Amino acid sequence: MEGSAEEELERRSKFLSSLIQKKKAIEQEDPHDYLNVRVRASDMPLALQNRAFRCARDHLDSMPSKLDSKRLALALKKEFDSSYGPAWHCIVGTSFGSYVTHSIGGFLYFSIDKVYILLFKTAVEPLEQS
Repeated sequence: MEGSAEEELERRSKFLSSLIQKKKAIEQEDPHDYLNVRVRASDMPLALQNRAFRCARDHLDSMPSKLDSKRLALALKKEFDSSYGPAWHCIVGTSFGSYVTHSIGGFLYFSIDKVYILLFKTAVEPLEQS
């Protein structure tokens, strides 16, 4: 009876070790791979980039079948305005050109699936009234 208990303990130990190895492998994978993201240009900390990727992926996955560019742009803008302060801007589409001025550390241009997303922050300054 003791032999079978030891064998069972060894079997369970090997199983748990394999689960731990799989979890470590998943954690080391590039998040861009499973989100299907490709960074085109960036001046943004990685934590903010990952937040944008995750937010975009979640909203794209929640859309029925057709891309709603305005809805996705609004969702990203609201997410970043509420988390990182005002004056974030977002452009979403499959084909567009742009030329923008952005705050330092506040620019990300990436694609996810076949959708291109430009997310950037500008400084907010009060207008001088004459």
